[in-house]
Amino acid sequence: MFSFDPYAPSVDADPFPYYKILRDEHPCFWSKQAQMWVLSRYADIVTAGQDWQTYSSASGNLMTELPNRAGATLGTTDPPRHDRLRGLVQHAFMKRNLEALSGPIREIAAGVAETLRDKRQFDFIDDFSSIFTVRVLFAALGLPMGDEAMVREKAVLMVQSDPVTRAKGPQHLEAYNWMQDYAAGVIAERRANPKDDLISHFSAADIDGDKLDEREVLLTTTTLIMAGIESLGGFMTMMGLNLADHQDARQAVVDHPALVPDAIEESLRFNTSAQRFRRRLQKDVELHGQTMKAGDFVCLAYGAGNRDERQYPNPDSYDIARKPRGHLGFGGGVHACLGTAIARLSAKIAFEEFHKVVPVYRRVAEHLAWMPSSTFRSPLRLDLAVH
Repeated sequence: MFSFDPYAPSVDADPFPYYKILRDEHPCFWSKQAQMWVLSRYADIVTAGQDWQTYSSASGNLMTELPNRAGATLGTTDPPRHDRLRGLVQHAFMKRNLEALSGPIREIAAGVAETLRDKRQFDFIDDFSSIFTVRVLFAALGLPMGDEAMVREKAVLMVQSDPVTRAKGPQHLEAYNWMQDYAAGVIAERRANPKDDLISHFSAADIDGDKLDEREVLLTTTTLIMAGIESLGGFMTMMGLNLADHQDARQAVVDHPALVPDAIEESLRFNTSAQRFRRRLQKDVELHGQTMKAGDFVCLAYGAGNRDERQYPNPDSYDIARKPRGHLGFGGGVHACLGTAIARLSAKIAFEEFHKVVPVYRRVAEHLAWMPSSTFRSPLRLDLAVH
């Protein structure tokens, strides 16, 4: 009998055979292990993402939720509260001009890439993508330099879960508490000494007298650190993996850097790091012969929707000429990721600079160790050989 356990190491390693069975045979599937319904077809996921009145995020959006986040972050609120939060956070983003960040981002990317020049083999994550991601995040948010390694360690732990207990373990909760204490300290310092950074702008964001309250500022900052490190870092790692595994595509973007944005979009479709998020039903829903009850949790399997042949022909091929409109690599509906512009810009610059130093590379290990997470998917190491 078919089963789908989003906490299983086999799903971390390769969810796509499971997704294929889900889409074809069980498009509305009750996972006993996760205690929630799983939607795997592109059209159903898009519909659910747009229908926030039925598929609510207010009970938390992570498959295994962290304490006290629900109702206080962009991903864990519904309109009209979500609209207010998004407006205030967007107001802060607009003050941090993206074009002004391009120069510092390129400088960071070039500097990290240069450290790889004489290496014959390296870990793409530890030696490039994580260092780059954390430094860009620190520059954008205005976090104090020197804390990068600890902040990354805690952020990665926050998104993990125990594959046996299917819950957050003590180490994951300790990391979350540490991050909140860390963010609170930075927020207090920025309030005393405002700068031109996102945390300063969050703290002061004001639309017609409406401001973020203390809890919203704290949890929004904590979430942005977690998402900035894991979402961007994980995505860049997956794109590095895709290019290492598809040498024609790698050669194309090296020879023609103008193709990097196309490779970014196809990587977000083909192998997104943001695989699964949850919603909670506000009313009964009949779908594909199943009755999902009000109060049930529902998993929106973005990674499955992105491989749905009903939407994308030949979906299991990595084709940087595809131009996959409407992919779910950044979510969708009212909860589409707010940081898409800076993520796309950062990834574009990072791979342009990386390929100037490392134009030829391949994966070393046939089998990878994967991060234990019911929501995100990325390898723990990605060893590349230069040749």
